[in-house]
Amino acid sequence: MRTLQKEEHRLAEAAYQVKTLENTKEVKFSEHLKASNLFPLQPTTIEILQINLGKLCNQVCEHCHVDAGPDRKEIMIKAVLLQCLAAAKTSTIHTVDLTGGAPEMNPDFRWFVSALSKLGKKVIVRSNLTILTYKKYLDLPQFYADNNVTVVSSMPCYSKDNVDQQRGNGVFERSIQALQRLNEVGYGKAGSGLTLDLVFNPNGAALPPEQKALETDYKRELKALFNIEFNSLYTITNLPISRFLDFLLKEEKYEEYMNKLIESFNPSAAEGVMCRNTISVGWDGKLFDCDFNQMLELGVASTSQHIKEFNGEALTQRTIILGQHCYGCTAGAGSSCQGSLT
Repeated sequence: MRTLQKEEHRLAEAAYQVKTLENTKEVKFSEHLKASNLFPLQPTTIEILQINLGKLCNQVCEHCHVDAGPDRKEIMIKAVLLQCLAAAKTSTIHTVDLTGGAPEMNPDFRWFVSALSKLGKKVIVRSNLTILTYKKYLDLPQFYADNNVTVVSSMPCYSKDNVDQQRGNGVFERSIQALQRLNEVGYGKAGSGLTLDLVFNPNGAALPPEQKALETDYKRELKALFNIEFNSLYTITNLPISRFLDFLLKEEKYEEYMNKLIESFNPSAAEGVMCRNTISVGWDGKLFDCDFNQMLELGVASTSQHIKEFNGEALTQRTIILGQHCYGCTAGAGSSCQGSLT
């Protein structure tokens, strides 16, 4: 079933990319880069190692480009985690960004975070929040604080209906509980040194609003309604991949959405896309230019293709693999795992 879905995603994207060549209104992503003197797109350095610890998750969100869920079996094993740990010692890498699924559900999660923390690297954990409300994971807020982990959490709205519609019934209530628990141990509090950032994804085929203004709204509403504090809000554009691609096709909004991304191309955003300073590591150790290329199985164009053979110099000299989905990172104010680019 998963294989069939993946093949359908690939065929849909391939069909769209062929169609772009027939429609003079639309331009291949590489052509926009050429006009901006950014082609071929190459890394500036490798500063961030973004690691997918597995596709297992306690939620099934409609916008999820990983197609994560409770039925997924893909989990990064300890042997690969050790290879990631060795690569993280590279002097240019200052941040290790842990994703999933729910990264906390990897059985070696706590050990790995502790090991990275001892290396002196900045550790980011991308949490869905609800996982922190289950008995097995109730200790994680304090564990995060003890290891000075930066917590980045998905929170598509401060409204219950919007959150539950995108992420499932009951998710809003559990998310609020988790945020309050994180606040209790110091996260998001001024002077604590513990960073809690939230992530906004649009609910539907739309671009995110202006990041700073939305952050102001979030801080006001979450404080007034739930006495919740946090540091920053990141707005991230939904890319036409996996489950969100399914949504676009079902609603017959694929072409409309892609045109919107293409027409909103911003060369300033293109200059700072995350694939220029980040390497993405799949749950099996394979290397990719970004998390989105990982889900499309577009491996890096380098002799260093697996974390066990990580070579920072070779990877810095590679040419980044592009596709029409890349427009999602360069539309409007731009989009990366750290939010807007401009």
